Amino acid sequence: MRPLIVGLGGTVRPGSTSELALVRALAAAEAGGARTELFGGEFLATLPIFDPRAQTPDAASARLLASIAAADGLIVASPGYHGSISGLVKNALDCLEALKDGEPPYLDGRAVGCIVTAAGGQAGGSTLAALRAIVHALRGWPTPFGATLSANGLFDEAGAFADPRDAWQVETVAAQVVAFAQAWGRG
Repeated sequence: MRPLIVGLGGTVRPGSTSELALVRALAAAEAGGARTELFGGEFLATLPIFDPRAQTPDAASARLLASIAAADGLIVASPGYHGSISGLVKNALDCLEALKDGEPPYLDGRAVGCIVTAAGGQAGGSTLAALRAIVHALRGWPTPFGATLSANGLFDEAGAFADPRDAWQVETVAAQVVAFAQAWGRG
């Protein structure tokens, strides 16, 4: 089985550290046998602010919802802004309310890997805790390991992780999502 792993995250800034870390995680998932799809910051910025009264989703939201409904697992990457996830990532996760009546509902039965980039350790830890709590609320299964990465000097001039421990963290998150999807996937 080649599970579908959807990546969601980043910022409105092209080449943000959180989106680059997400791209590396999806590459690791592909190396582990998965198919992947990326919804990065540029795409997430096109989503309207979540409105629970909306009867039908706009085209961008519908595309995101269809991909996540079909996904066997997810990887979410957020910057740590003031001790929590960014509004951009939170808005995308709020859009998943439309999956409440799905089969399965929300993210039920799917592993979700969490990656956080932050300028400090305190923001990284609290952002990871917030992201895990949201995944639980959406009935997803946060992977046992969540990556917290220092946004300062994360990548070298060639675009690779400057510290092998950071590469290991991202690869571990990806491997856990893929392994869970392969063992418990729906397809």
